[in-house]
Amino acid sequence: MKPVYVCAPFVLALSVACWGQTEPRSVSVQDDSVSGVVAVRLSVDEAVAAALESNPEIRAAVRRLSLAQMKTKTARSLDDPMLMVRDWGTPLKQPWDLNQAQLMFGLQQSFQNRQKRDLRARLAEDDAGVAAIDLETLRQEVSVEVRKTCADLMRNADEVRLQARQSSLLKEALAAALAEYTTGKAPQADVLRAQMALTRLNEQLIELEEERDNARAQLNALMGRPPDEAIEIAGSYTSPAALPSIEDLKRTAIEHRPELATLRTQIAKSRDEGKLTRLAMKPDFTVGLGYMLMPTGSLARNAYMGEVSMNLPWLNRERHDGEAKQADAATDVSQAGSMRARQRCSLKSGRRRSKCWPPRSASSFIATRCCRKRRRRSKPQLPHTKTIELSL
Repeated sequence: MKPVYVCAPFVLALSVACWGQTEPRSVSVQDDSVSGVVAVRLSVDEAVAAALESNPEIRAAVRRLSLAQMKTKTARSLDDPMLMVRDWGTPLKQPWDLNQAQLMFGLQQSFQNRQKRDLRARLAEDDAGVAAIDLETLRQEVSVEVRKTCADLMRNADEVRLQARQSSLLKEALAAALAEYTTGKAPQADVLRAQMALTRLNEQLIELEEERDNARAQLNALMGRPPDEAIEIAGSYTSPAALPSIEDLKRTAIEHRPELATLRTQIAKSRDEGKLTRLAMKPDFTVGLGYMLMPTGSLARNAYMGEVSMNLPWLNRERHDGEAKQADAATDVSQAGSMRARQRCSLKSGRRRSKCWPPRSASSFIATRCCRKRRRRSKPQLPHTKTIELSL
């Protein structure tokens, strides 16, 4: 058994050397050329333009807007005319003898108040305005999501390049540790620590590959493309320009934010609905004109008929007053929602302005984000691990 103990260190050294020379394939996970996949290079502006043109949600919103605009053309139209055919005075003993009956043929048309039709058209225009604002809101949201995803892909590529440089350095350090261990100048623990650091780096590269695939799938979904299509964002970072004051940001957000514009349109719509319910107290008229064929033996065989009818809303005042109160309550609710949205918008503008100040350079921003993500994905380590990595 003694020769076995003598050869054990050499066998262990050989196994450690073979383990250290084995390179995991995850080191080059970001290289699409290795797998034969050609990534489509797009700039941020091109990606935004493609998303605004081909996003499924935006296309559905465009159809809703066109439908709402079509309704404005028919809002002022009158009701369909009515054709009336009436058989009057037919004897029961001879129901087939129409010569003894009185036949009437007529047309009826209802005429509503012009102010009511104008208000209906205005309500249809308000609905079209809400649809247009919803479309603009969706476009802004999609544009923001595309830009965020593009920034994630660019940052992911920068992190991969940084990890690749660190991987090359760790490989050189591992090779040096193996050489010193082979000659007996370094303990076995140095080789194991270097191999552990390289393994952790490879795990981080695998996580970066998953993040890249998720970001690509999200960007492809926003642009209406297959989720597995390879995309690469071309461009560079730019330093942020001088930011306006908080008062200017609040004023701009209140004037141009689509959600607030939607609430303002809804308030106007609620007021128009209240006016329409109050106009219901005005009567509507129905006019009819017809031809009458009198029975045989009448003094006048041919005659005509004319009639005018109207509804009486005063007899149902309680219902119309209740509808007017409901419209006023809806207007108050819309106004309260608008005030709450304005306050939220002001708070968000101030918070985001404080987050963007003081301005940082692109390199410092990338370094800060990389460090944060590295701390989040890092696992519990031994107390001396950080010192070992720095020394390597």
